[in-house]
Amino acid sequence: MPTAARLVAAACFAGLAYLVSGMIVPLLPEGTPVPFLGIINALLGVVCGWRIMGPRAGRGVRGSVGIGITTSVALGLLALFLHSAAKMVKLSLRKYYDNPTEAVVAIFEIGFEYAKLIATTEVIGTALIGGIIAGLVTNAADRRWN
Repeated sequence: MPTAARLVAAACFAGLAYLVSGMIVPLLPEGTPVPFLGIINALLGVVCGWRIMGPRAGRGVRGSVGIGITTSVALGLLALFLHSAAKMVKLSLRKYYDNPTEAVVAIFEIGFEYAKLIATTEVIGTALIGGIIAGLVTNAADRRWN
């Protein structure tokens, strides 16, 4: 059921995902194509905000901070997995892997390499603080329009 808290959470986490995506682009290797990185991550932010943060709104300040951080971490892991899987599919279409098991294992290897590239204080701090703020805003929206 659509609620104001779900809508606010979806908007907040979409904005947060787009902001963090902009911070990640300069950290990637030179020549890495990223035409839709921000848009894809913003759509993932909408899904995570709607499905994770939105239904759990209204649990007070401490609860909203915790759920906001949880949603940020879930969003980051989901985005990391999705982009790693996309790169694996791209490589598998070029016949890079010998068997399907090797391709599935490569998703996690690629994800680990991406995680090492983007694990900076600025990116992680922005994601966590943004998750806290989004959680508090969602809680306020739930209290205001519930």
